[in-house]
Amino acid sequence: MINRSVLVGRLTRDPELRYTNGGAAVATFTIAVNRQFTNQNGEREADFISCVIWRKAAENFTNFTHKGSLIGIDGHIQTRNYENQQGTRIYVTEVVVDNFSLLESRAESKHHQSANNNGHSSNNSDNRKYDNNQNQYGNNGGQIDITDNDLPF
Repeated sequence: MINRSVLVGRLTRDPELRYTNGGAAVATFTIAVNRQFTNQNGEREADFISCVIWRKAAENFTNFTHKGSLIGIDGHIQTRNYENQQGTRIYVTEVVVDNFSLLESRAESKHHQSANNNGHSSNNSDNRKYDNNQNQYGNNGGQIDITDNDLPF
C-alpha cells in the first residue's frame, strides 16, 4: 500500500516543541495549504493540516521556522485515538513528517513575518516578496523595447 503526503504551505502558528518521558523531541504544527480552485466569490480557500515531526528533525524544524514560514513537507498520514478527561473518544488524523524543506530565504521569511505582524497578510502562498526599491527588470520604470527577434518562439 502507498501512504505518502507531500504538502507545500505556510505555518499557521509557531511549532510547539515538547519532549516525551523517554526524552524524544516531538513538535506539532498546522500548515495552511491553498486549494487549487477558487470559491464562488473568487477567493482561494485553504485546508489546515495537522502535522507532527519527531526527534532531531523536530528540534531543527522548531529552530528554523515560525508562524508564516513557507515550507514543504514529505510524510505519511496516520490516525490515532485517545479518551479525553470527559471520557469521550477523540480521533486524530495527522501527517507524520519524514522530511521537510524551507522554501524561502531567511530574508523573505522575516519580511513575510513582519508584514503579517503589521496587519498586511497575503492569502496567496505563491506570492513572492520583492523590495519595491529594487527594479528586477532593470528598466527604471520605462518601457521595454522587444522585437520579434528577441522572442524565443
